[in-house]
Amino acid sequence: MKVHYINILLFALPLNILVYNQRNHKNTTHHTPKIPTTRLLCECDLYMSNYDNDLEMKVVMENFNKQTQQRFEEYDDRMKTTRQKYKDKCDKEIQKIILKDKLEKELMDKFATLQTDIQSDAIPTCVCEKSVADKVEKGCLRCAGILSAAMPEVSSIGGSLLSALYAWKPKALEAAINFATKEGIKEGIKAGAAEGVYKVLHELYELGAHNLKSGILDTILSKTQYTNAEEIANIIHTQYQETCTSSLREIPTAGCNRFQLKLDIIRTSGGSQYVLPAKDPIEAKVTEIVGQAKQVAAEVTETTTNNVTAQLTTENRGVINTIYMSNQTAIIASIVAIVVIVLIMVIIYLILRYRRKKKMKKKLQYIKLLEE
Repeated sequence: MKVHYINILLFALPLNILVYNQRNHKNTTHHTPKIPTTRLLCECDLYMSNYDNDLEMKVVMENFNKQTQQRFEEYDDRMKTTRQKYKDKCDKEIQKIILKDKLEKELMDKFATLQTDIQSDAIPTCVCEKSVADKVEKGCLRCAGILSAAMPEVSSIGGSLLSALYAWKPKALEAAINFATKEGIKEGIKAGAAEGVYKVLHELYELGAHNLKSGILDTILSKTQYTNAEEIANIIHTQYQETCTSSLREIPTAGCNRFQLKLDIIRTSGGSQYVLPAKDPIEAKVTEIVGQAKQVAAEVTETTTNNVTAQLTTENRGVINTIYMSNQTAIIASIVAIVVIVLIMVIIYLILRYRRKKKMKKKLQYIKLLEE
């Protein structure tokens, strides 16, 4: 209430001044009144937050609340996990304690009912119930016996497989070499023939045979083999007669002149030129060209055959060695695995037998102690 009174009084003073100034604004000099700076709080401002209207502060507060809530949730999850872990640990400890107490109680009951005046005829002579160790011992003994009996057969089978593998390798290598040789010869013949054809066509082109008629080289290639010198010479001579010595052609062409110069059949006598018959020079030149082509083809054939044979032999030998090593490893590994299994079973049998003897020895000592 005091606050309200003060606010009313302070509000009335500037109100009177404002009314007075509005009424007498024509007669008074305008000047800025000296109003004291005051900070007032009303009843509604006492409990109102300073940041309710600040959007940035609202966002900051919301983020803070979210992060705080998330951290509390993570803390609760960790606490749940920790509590569950300690609870499981405590349960295990309690179960161990209960089991220990139970065993101690059973042992005490058995020792309490045990009579020390046991007669010799009251001692059982056999044990009807067989333990798991006894069963495993007999099973291992039986398996070891079976596998030991089968070891000679396994060894003989493994030896026969290895011997067959050893015998297979040389035959496979021989077959691979023969195959490589045949393939090398085929590839060599192809390469030699291609090189021979190229040599003949190239030399005929240098001779100027293509100037006699367009496409004459293709005609030679399609009608005969590159080694048939007689047929090639006949085709060129026939075309030469049609092109250069025909009665219808009085003036020889430039191609004919170049061809005649290459064959060296033009002669000069008394200031005039005459042409020798071209059949024999053509046959001689073609025979020379075919001979050179055959020689080149033979060289290329030999080189290609050797290269292809060596390459295929190396590849096939690598494949055979890989197959041989993989099969040898598989056979040896299978034999070793069987031997290891037999040894493991024998070792298990010996261990179980030793433990059984040790247990029987303790029983006999206990019985003797009770008799005494």
